[in-house]
Amino acid sequence: MGNIITAISEAWSFDFVRTALAAGTVCALLAAAVGYFVVLRQMAFAGHALGHIGFAGACASVVLGWGPLPGMLALNVIAGAGMGMLGRRVQESDLVIGMTLAFALGLGTFFLAMFRGYAGQATIILFGNIFSVSETQTLGMVVLTVASLAGLLVLFRPLLFSTLEPELAEAKGVPLRLVATLFYMLVAVAVAFASQIVGVLLVFTLLIGPPAIAQRFCRAVWPGLLLSMAIGVGTTWIALLLAYSTDAPPSFWLPALFFALYLASGLAARLRHRA
Repeated sequence: MGNIITAISEAWSFDFVRTALAAGTVCALLAAAVGYFVVLRQMAFAGHALGHIGFAGACASVVLGWGPLPGMLALNVIAGAGMGMLGRRVQESDLVIGMTLAFALGLGTFFLAMFRGYAGQATIILFGNIFSVSETQTLGMVVLTVASLAGLLVLFRPLLFSTLEPELAEAKGVPLRLVATLFYMLVAVAVAFASQIVGVLLVFTLLIGPPAIAQRFCRAVWPGLLLSMAIGVGTTWIALLLAYSTDAPPSFWLPALFFALYLASGLAARLRHRA
C-alpha cells in the first residue's frame, strides 16, 4: 500500500502527468455522458465510424503542421452534422457507414503518405498519447467539454424522448432531425477528444465502455448517466497512473480495465438475477 501511495505522489509531482490527468478527466466525462445516449440509441457503429472519419482529418491537419486534434475535430463535426441531417437512413444502413468509413481511412492513408515529418505522429493518431497533450490543448478541451455538456443538458429532454419513443416524439412536434444533428455533433466532439487518450482505433473504449457497464446496474437514466461518468473518469485515472508506472501505454490499460469491468459487471448481474 505504501508503494502505491509513493508512486502516486511521485507521478503527481510531474507537470505532464497532472496535465494528462486533467485532459483525461474532461475527455472521459464527455465520452461517458454522450456515450450513454449512443448506447441507448443503438448507434455504436456510427460512433465508431466517426473515429475513423476523424483519422482523415487528423492526418490532413498533421500534414499542414497543426497537430492531429484540430483537423480531427473539424472533420468529425462536419461528418456528424451530415449524419444527423440524413436522419434514420444512416442508422438503418450499415452499408453507407461502412463505405464512408473505408473511404475516410483511405483518404487518411493518402495524407499520411504525404507527411515527411516525425513518423511517430501516425502512432499517436492511431493509438493516442495523452501524455503529450499540452496545457493549452487541455484548456481548449475543458472549454469545449463544458460547452458540449451544457449542450447535452439543453438537449436532454427531447433527446431522451426521441430515443425512447421516436414515433410519439415526432407526433408531439419534437424536431427529430435537428435533435439528431446536434447530438451527432456532440458525439463527434467526444470521439475527437477520446482519440487523444486511446487513438482512433480504440475510441470505442471510452465511448461505449462506461455506459455499457453502468446500464447493467442502473435502469433509471440519471443514476445510470452519473455512474457512467464516474466509471469513465475513475478508470481513466487508474489507467494513466498504471501507464506512468509501467512500460504499457494508456491505450493498453484503458481497454484492459474496461474489459475486466465489463466481465465483472456481467457476472455480478447474473449472480444478482439468480439471487
